[in-house]
Amino acid sequence: MSRFIARIFVLLCLSGLSVSAQPAVTDIGPIEIQSQLQTLSVRVTASPEELNRLANLAFEVHGRYRRVTSNPSFDIRFTAVSGNRVQVDVARGSSRVMNRTFTGTSMRNALLKAADAVVEQTSDLKGFFASKLAFISKQTGATEVYTGDLFFGEGQRITSDRSSALSPRWAPDGSKLLYTSFHQSNAADIFQIDMRTMQRTPFVSLKGTNQSARFSPDGSKVAMVLSGAGNPDVYTANPNGRGIQPLTRTSGVESSPVFSPDGRQLLLTSDVAGGPQLYVMSVAGGRMSRLPTNISGYCAEPDWSTSDPNKIAFTMRMGRGFQIGLYDRSKRGPAVNVSKTSQDALEPAWLADGRHLIFTLRSPNQRSIWILDTESGKKTRLSPSSLGEVSQASPVLPR
Repeated sequence: MSRFIARIFVLLCLSGLSVSAQPAVTDIGPIEIQSQLQTLSVRVTASPEELNRLANLAFEVHGRYRRVTSNPSFDIRFTAVSGNRVQVDVARGSSRVMNRTFTGTSMRNALLKAADAVVEQTSDLKGFFASKLAFISKQTGATEVYTGDLFFGEGQRITSDRSSALSPRWAPDGSKLLYTSFHQSNAADIFQIDMRTMQRTPFVSLKGTNQSARFSPDGSKVAMVLSGAGNPDVYTANPNGRGIQPLTRTSGVESSPVFSPDGRQLLLTSDVAGGPQLYVMSVAGGRMSRLPTNISGYCAEPDWSTSDPNKIAFTMRMGRGFQIGLYDRSKRGPAVNVSKTSQDALEPAWLADGRHLIFTLRSPNQRSIWILDTESGKKTRLSPSSLGEVSQASPVLPR
């Protein structure tokens, strides 16, 4: 049991190493593109040039689209209107499909919102380009929480704890962040940051380790792992940290709880039967049921897609390394390896369309954030090499 705790802690800490966040980032580093299936051809242009680079990057990383220079299925044109407004025109042959103007928090954000609308207009998928990321870096010498957009632009450092920060997680509307920090004591405590005022308040600071806090999809509950009563167990609380209730009481170690899309169940990791595996239980408590992934003796760090309730992504051990597994509850059969990388793939997090996810790619000398199309296998690096090492990225699509 103690070895499992150590493995979880090392995985969290090693995944959150040094970065170099900047107020705005346009260099996204090298891109790897794999096979594409059932793509839509698009020609993407935008002005000014800064928007053109961002617009083409957005459709480049999306596994549903294939950029071309002639004879596209859709001709997409973005034009800056003002400081935070962007117009988009979409044509299919001689027919106009879309003509709208979008307002964002900045011109960059307006373009990403417009691009999301294009995705929804031209495909059967929900857009995710306007997502915000929270992630961990070690730019200052200690792991801190940073935020930025999906392409690591408009980045800023959120914490200055000068201590280990772990597992940032958004409220569903992007108004708050929960994270774990050691800055007030030698033990892990959970803190909440109001992103409108940037005020930080203790969320849970009890005896033992307090970590892995995560909001329910409607924001009405928070699941977390507390060890004050002995073994690390899963608890729930109100969104203000009060009304704490225990859910598990096992002889094993529980970690990484995540709510189902309807908020009625919890998915978590437990080693109660030996090695860490995934279990589902009611938020009201009761019996845990093991998820029959049947692919690895080590399954952890699950994330449950809010767009497709059947899809669960997780980190699994494969040989001497780690890969991203995908378990589809609608299919009879084991989980599948969707990352298929030569390096460790960790910490999967679903994007809003239920098809793409982001994950940490870990090599001996580097940590970086990538986007993965789980249907085609297409992988693209998102975090720029100029940022150094980044990990534990958590996305939200603000309402």
